[in-house]
Amino acid sequence: MRVAGKDTSKQFANFHDVKAVLGRYGPKLRIGSIAGAAQAAKPEVAKPVAKKQVKEAPLSIPAGNKSVSPPFAEASWTKGFHSPYYNDSHRRFREAVRKFTEEELMPHTEEWDQQKTIPAKEISQKAAKAGILGAFVGTPWPTEYAGSYIAGGVKPEEFDAFHELILQEELCRTGSYVSANGWAAGLSIGLPPVLFFGSKELKEKVAGPCLRGEKIISLAITEPEAGSDVAKITTEAKLSPCGKFYIVNGTKKWITNGIYSDFFTTVVRTGGDGRNGISVLVIERGPGVTTRQMECMGLTGSGTTFISFEDVKVPVGNLLGKENQGFRIVMHNFNHERMGVNMSAVRFARVCYEEAFKYACKRETFGKKLIEHPVIRTKLANMIKKIESTHALIEVVTYQLKLMSHKEAAIKLGGITALLKSQCTETYEYCTREASQIFGGLAYTKGGQGGTVERLFREARVFTVFAGSEEIMLDLGVKQALREYTDSLAKL
Repeated sequence: MRVAGKDTSKQFANFHDVKAVLGRYGPKLRIGSIAGAAQAAKPEVAKPVAKKQVKEAPLSIPAGNKSVSPPFAEASWTKGFHSPYYNDSHRRFREAVRKFTEEELMPHTEEWDQQKTIPAKEISQKAAKAGILGAFVGTPWPTEYAGSYIAGGVKPEEFDAFHELILQEELCRTGSYVSANGWAAGLSIGLPPVLFFGSKELKEKVAGPCLRGEKIISLAITEPEAGSDVAKITTEAKLSPCGKFYIVNGTKKWITNGIYSDFFTTVVRTGGDGRNGISVLVIERGPGVTTRQMECMGLTGSGTTFISFEDVKVPVGNLLGKENQGFRIVMHNFNHERMGVNMSAVRFARVCYEEAFKYACKRETFGKKLIEHPVIRTKLANMIKKIESTHALIEVVTYQLKLMSHKEAAIKLGGITALLKSQCTETYEYCTREASQIFGGLAYTKGGQGGTVERLFREARVFTVFAGSEEIMLDLGVKQALREYTDSLAKL
């Protein structure tokens, strides 16, 4: 009641995320004026002259504007820094994906997180029409199944690994894995094995519908008792007496997009123990396939799923590659999956930094803006240096992916990609914590000004686990370095 009939823009901004609120409700609002509101100017009253005091001048910060981002909130190449990696096709692609993100994803981010579900096919179809969906499966652009139109007018022959990096950087501006990737994460890791190792008939059945957004696919590897140790999987596929089908029995757990999926790229055991008894089948949803959404700390709407296969008949033509040689397919796919995690993790770290920086410029404590306190500036500085150095290494590895063949990349980049995943997810976790400290209690509350940081804090934990746990990644990186070192010594 104390502010009724007055301009409360400042008070509103103190308690709400203005950008998020206007993004969600703005299109429905009308701006009006109060009849007779204009008043004659009041005469100025002389103010007493304050005594001069020797003190630091208060920091003058203009009101925030959603079109202006703080330094380091965007990749340096977008802010006038020179870079050897990007060209005009990357700039056009970035603008198109940013437009799609702001129009189709950002307005629904909070809603999808609360509802714990997303319209995966609807979004995928919109992304396909916008020339974006095909970018999730990496290079080369899948023209045969996705068509030749790419967002921003990029030509298929121009599309490279940096377009995929830009895709993640723009989508993850939503500040939510669910709205950024929760509708297409399964596509990004479940379809590439089909494109690289599937028969022509299988690709026509699966790839086209998935890349048009008509069907959803997911990657089913993890089991209740087998995660990073892929060679330990127990889901069994036995050849039927007629030799035309595999009969599949077993369970899969923590499968992203599983509840939305029509196809499951599934790792099964067709032979003996260990990696040499593993195969990969594409299983279509049907009799014997049941899915149940799991309740998780974060990624609430991405459809994390428990899957049961009970006497599921799978045509032998759905085998990827050769029987008992599926471990190679899994390893071939891991670099692409992990780089996707790396790219999104660093962007989410930037979002945390940006949210914290803007809030620190607005919030006042002890007569000063938060950002005027050295301890807060130190937190922001540490966030910046981790983000920028990690992003630089992402660009180095992305450049190798651009120039190397898939075969060469699978051999040479496994170790550095694994180490990079640890670095990216560590940076992400660090920034969620420091941003939470700057926001205080607001980051412990869902929604409102600290809502984005609160959501990312919940989501960050799983980034250190999926696609290979932090401990496994660190060990893999050093093991590959040791193997290369001993091989070099052996050649002397």
